Amino acid sequence: MQHFDIVIVGGAIVGSSLAWSLREEGFGGTIAVIERDPGFARSATTLSCASIRQQFSLAENIRLSRHTLGMFRELERHFGAGADIGFREKGYLILAGAAGLEALEASHRAQAGETADIVLEDAAALVRRFRWLSGEGIAAGTYGLRGEGWFDAHALLGLFRKALRGRDIVLAQGEVGAITRAGAGWRVGLAGGEALEAGIVVNAAGPNAGRVAAMAGLDLPVEPRKRSVFVFEARDRFDDMPLLVDPSGIYVRPEGSVYICGGAEDENGETAADPADFEPDWPLFEERIWPVLAERIPAFEALKPLRAWAGHYDYNTLDQNAVVGPHPDAPGFIFANGFSGHGLQQAPAVGKALAELIVHGAYRTVDCSAFAWQRIRDNRPFRELAII
Repeated sequence: MQHFDIVIVGGAIVGSSLAWSLREEGFGGTIAVIERDPGFARSATTLSCASIRQQFSLAENIRLSRHTLGMFRELERHFGAGADIGFREKGYLILAGAAGLEALEASHRAQAGETADIVLEDAAALVRRFRWLSGEGIAAGTYGLRGEGWFDAHALLGLFRKALRGRDIVLAQGEVGAITRAGAGWRVGLAGGEALEAGIVVNAAGPNAGRVAAMAGLDLPVEPRKRSVFVFEARDRFDDMPLLVDPSGIYVRPEGSVYICGGAEDENGETAADPADFEPDWPLFEERIWPVLAERIPAFEALKPLRAWAGHYDYNTLDQNAVVGPHPDAPGFIFANGFSGHGLQQAPAVGKALAELIVHGAYRTVDCSAFAWQRIRDNRPFRELAII
């Protein structure tokens, strides 16, 4: 049985960024990263809408995304000449009606406190700024002037995976079937019958994180929630269009010569998705999304649906926020889970933070203490209000 100092369960963006950061922080021990889907065809990372924002309600979430933004601005320093993820810094535009105005204003105060370059404008000002926008039913909106936009998720993951090569990190293909205590460490059993011993196990299993935690006898309220994304084309193209979030929660943004949209799922009464269900829910587009788009952007009254895909959020049912750090009663078991839709943009920062915790015994760059598992036990939500 092979022994590793650290076994990371999940090799997509969270697990890969952690493995990379461990070496960057000077960790010299043995590392294995286990991934069941080495092509990442059904990974939450590659099925993401691949966007980054600073428009959160919690300072801790703003700081995580700002750290990742800093990495985006220095990709070649981290990953070598030619490193590129096609970052389009076009901003977010988050709209609120009268009912959501107070929360929007509170979030904007938090963003301003973190020096994020976000402006708060009323409907009239927004319509002057974006001529294609209808202000009907809008009280105000926040718009990111800098530091927000979208990028190529495959390219970002590829940079991390390539950077792991030649750094004495074992990239193993397999599905974890059991995790049990083994002396002072852990035994990780794979579905194929193999087993690994580990001093530390890191749960980076995305939408399957709750199931992985349960293997170790630990509670984690994270489950897969299906989210459909739709692609359409329209006659008009708007070069100044940011990622727009309607008060309904429906979002839309440009993607080259077409547009992508989603966000129509009703979370009231929603239950865990079948982890094997990747079929887009087309009625969402026809019955909910298109009518909202046509009202908010009149040019979208005439559009042509092209295709769609579906992926899964690693949805934290307690507070839709990440769970990061060690379990207090299970030495050597560490969580990096429950991002609820913003894991891709926060993964580089969380990987850095956990690497610092493992190597140096404390968070140094971004303090993730507020995301600790203890709040699960205490039933004490640390709620992020700006969930998309």
